[in-house]
Amino acid sequence: MHRLFVAIDLPIQVKEKIAGIVPRGISGARWVPEEQLHLTLRFIGDTDDRMSQEIKRGLARVSGAPFSLSLKGIGHFPPRGGPRVLWVGVEGAVELSALQKRIEDEVVKIGIEAEKRRFSPHITVARLKDISPVKIAQLEENNREFSAGPFPVDEFYLYSSTLTREGAIHKREAAYRLG
Repeated sequence: MHRLFVAIDLPIQVKEKIAGIVPRGISGARWVPEEQLHLTLRFIGDTDDRMSQEIKRGLARVSGAPFSLSLKGIGHFPPRGGPRVLWVGVEGAVELSALQKRIEDEVVKIGIEAEKRRFSPHITVARLKDISPVKIAQLEENNREFSAGPFPVDEFYLYSSTLTREGAIHKREAAYRLG
C-alpha cells in the first residue's frame, strides 16, 4: 500500500522564511520539518500498486502553464473551536486553483473518490493539540504581515507518505512539468 498525495514544493528561501516566523517553544505543537513544507494539491490516501501506477499515468495527462505564487498571512483551522492546524496562506491562487481542479478531475476519472471539501490552499506549519486559542491568536497577530514570494511554479509532484512515531516521512514518487 502507498499513502499518496500531490503537492507543490517550495523554494528553499521560502521554506526558511516560513521556518523563521514560528516560535518552536509552544507546547502541544508538532511542527512540520522545514524540508517537508509543501502545498498539498490533493491528498489521495492509501492505494495499492496497480492504482498507484494508474495515478502516475493519469497525473502525466494534467497540463497547464507555469505560474507564480505568493504566500501571505498566517492562520489556523478550524476557524471556530480549538485550533488544530497552523497554516501560512496562499495569495493570488487563480492558476493554482485551476491546476488543482485538473488534478482532481484526473484522479476522480481514475476511480478515486471526489474530495468533499473545497480546496483551501495553504502550507501546514504545525499540527496543534490542546493549545490555547489565545496563544494562537497572539502568534497570528505577531505574524500578520508575513509574506513570501512570488516564486515560480513549473512542476508538481506525487509523494508517498509513511507515518512514523516521529512524524511523516515523504518520498517523491514522480514529477510533472508544467508548460
